[in-house]
Order: sequence, then structure tokens, then C-alpha cells
Amino acid sequence: MSGDDLREAERLGPAPPVPEPGRVRSALKLATIDIGPLKRHRDFRLLFFGQGVSFFGSMITYVALPYQAYQLSGSSLVVGLLSLAELGPLLVTAFVGGALADAFDRRRLVQIAEASLALCAGILALNATLDSPKLWVLFVVGALMAGLDGLQRPPLDALTPRLVERHELVAASALDSFRGNIGMVTGPAVGGILIATLGLPITYLIDVATFGASLGALALMRAVPPPPDAVRPSLSGIVDGFRYAASRPELVGTYGVDMLAMFFGMPLALFPAFASEFGGAGVLGLMYAAIPAGSLVATATSGWTGRVHRHGVAVIWAAAAWGVAITAVGFAPNLALVLVFLGFAGAADMISGIFRGTIWNTTIPDHLRGRLAGIEQVSYSAGPLLGNLESGIVASFAGIRASIASGGVLCVIGVALAALALPAFRRYDGREHVVLTEPAERARS
Repeated sequence: MSGDDLREAERLGPAPPVPEPGRVRSALKLATIDIGPLKRHRDFRLLFFGQGVSFFGSMITYVALPYQAYQLSGSSLVVGLLSLAELGPLLVTAFVGGALADAFDRRRLVQIAEASLALCAGILALNATLDSPKLWVLFVVGALMAGLDGLQRPPLDALTPRLVERHELVAASALDSFRGNIGMVTGPAVGGILIATLGLPITYLIDVATFGASLGALALMRAVPPPPDAVRPSLSGIVDGFRYAASRPELVGTYGVDMLAMFFGMPLALFPAFASEFGGAGVLGLMYAAIPAGSLVATATSGWTGRVHRHGVAVIWAAAAWGVAITAVGFAPNLALVLVFLGFAGAADMISGIFRGTIWNTTIPDHLRGRLAGIEQVSYSAGPLLGNLESGIVASFAGIRASIASGGVLCVIGVALAALALPAFRRYDGREHVVLTEPAERARS
């Protein structure tokens, strides 16, 4: 507002306050997601939309697989054991995928993994058409898909820093999270409806079809060759990645806090049984969708995250808030409150994820991004997989609600202890820590 405007306002006397347009725009910017990277970078845009469609299909299978396991076995423990079967291959392939991502075209590696995942979904569809579907097929294919995810995720995560500018990494991380949350909200909800109406074979086949969009988008992208100083995949190279991660306390903090929160506070294996209290398959889809729905709201209003620099503290508080919300789920008396508290949990997890992703993207040199992405993959996947097993075991002798509530309490305690044990992580300030080397070349669009 100019000086003349101010004097005119004084002459006219008091008037209802009218926000300045600039301030309104600034406030809206803080409360909305930054889509600038999508506007400015063609290859990032292709990756964003292609992965969005295929991830939607994967989330349909994400509901269908444990539902079918529970349907065939009637046991939450079996659903937890399914997660354990997925963990072993993931632990191996995530590190291999990370090493490959630092040595080969990351786009090509994602293409190979996506095509293989589509084949796995086709096998699940075929098994579901049998008069007596085989439970062991779910374990074998689930383990195979987890292994392929371990190969795919490191090159996929390492692609983004090559497709956008460094100052856009926070916005790109939020957009990636937004895309993922759209899939995690719509996929499980649609999956529950599909299972209840069209059956499991059609549900799995829809997942197969969605990979077509991803493979088409990847084909249109330019190649993303490895950095000039890339090293050949080797065991020593993987060890170098571990050494670098161990040397950065901010990275150790992101891994440790998230794994503790997910190990104690991840009750997804209980959802098929928990949903039976409220209505079955249709409700199951809503439960799986509630967490990402909260994440989606947090991501869509994430403009303010660019103003936060104490990223370590932000991760700690968000992880603790997840535990509090999960505890409340265990005591919720009706479905509405269950969904509300799951939504709060999802919002907290997404805030944690945005800041963890920002720490990763701004502290890891490009020639190590693939190997470090493999470690990240294990950290944010092993926690939930082990958490599903833990919750299934506790539920088998203490009951569903006791397992959920106690897990949330232990999550808060674990995060608090981790925060006390990691003072360097608590003090981490993004303004004082930068990546040691910039990529020698960037795939521009």
C-alpha cells in the first residue's frame, strides 16, 4: 500500500481491514503446493504423471494382496508373515538397485522394473481365477514384487534431482509426495470397491493395465545417464554408500526415527480383521485410504515447509505425532473416528516424509544418490514390513485394538529416546548443510 493510499485511508476514517493483495498471495503460496517444477521441466512432468497412474494400480494390489491372504487363511498373523516374506528380497535388492542406479541409465532401470511388476500382477490375476487360489503364490509373488520394488525405487528416487534444479528440490519432493498420496487415497478406496463388486481377478488386471501409462511416459523421456564419475556396481561400492550414510548424523537420524515409528506404530496388517468390525471389504478400502488422505491434505498445504529449516526437529515431532494418532485409533469407538485419527496419522507421516526427503536430496552427492536411495528404501520399507509382523504377533495374543494402541504408545517412546540419543540430528539446520558435490550434468527439459 502506497503512502498516498495510507493518507487517503486516514482521511476517510476507520474502515474494515482489507488484506494487501501481495500478502494474500504470499499466504496462499504458503498454504498451497508449488507446481513450478511441473511447469518448467518436461521430463519431470512425464515421470510425475506416468508414475502417478502406475502407482494408483499398485495401490489397488496393495489392498487386494493382504485381503486375499486374510480371506484364504483367516489369520492376521499370516498377513504379517506375508510382510516378512517381502522383507528378505527387499533387503537384498534395494542395495543392488542403488548400486545399479549409480552406474547405469536410471530411466532404463525403472522401465525394466515396471515391466516385471506388471508381469507379477498378471500372475496374481491368474491365481485368483482358480477354483482354489493358492496362498503360497501370494507369498512367492509378493516377495518377488518387493524385490522388484527394491530394484526400482533407488533409480526412481535418484531421477528427480537430475530432472529439476537444486532450489526446486523441496517443491519436487512435495510434488512426488502429492502424487503418491493421490494414489494411496484413490487406489485403496477403488480397490475395496473393485474387490467387493468385480472380484479379485479383475482387480489385479486393472493394476496390470496401469503399467502401460508408466512405460509409455518413460519411453518419451530422455535418457538419464550415470554421472561421469560413476563407479561400476560392486560390493565395495555398496559399502562406500554405507560409510557415507554413517558419516552424516542427519541421515542416520532420518533412518532411525522413521524405522522406530513404523516398527511400533504400523498396524496395516490388522486392517483386514479390524475392518470386519465395521463392514468388511468396502470399509477395508476406506481404512487403507484414510492415512494417505491425511497425507494428501498435508502435501496440498505444504507451501509453508519451505520456510522451515530445522528439518531434524520437524521429523522428530512429526514421527511422535504419528504415534499419538495411532494410539487414538486403538481407542476409537466407531469407524468415523478411526478414519479421522488415521487421517491425522497420515498427515504427520507426510510432514516427516517431506523433511526426510529434503535432507536426503540436499546432503547426498549425485554419484552416491542411487546407493543412498537403496539405504533409504530399506529404512522406510523395512520399518512398516517389520511393524506389520509385530502388530500381527501382538494381536494374536492381546487382540486387535490392544495391538494398535500399544504400538502407538511405544512409537512415541521410541521416537523420544531416539531424539535424545541423536543431538546432531536435533540440531540439523538446512541452511548450514549442503551437498558436497553438484551433479556434473543435469537432464534438462
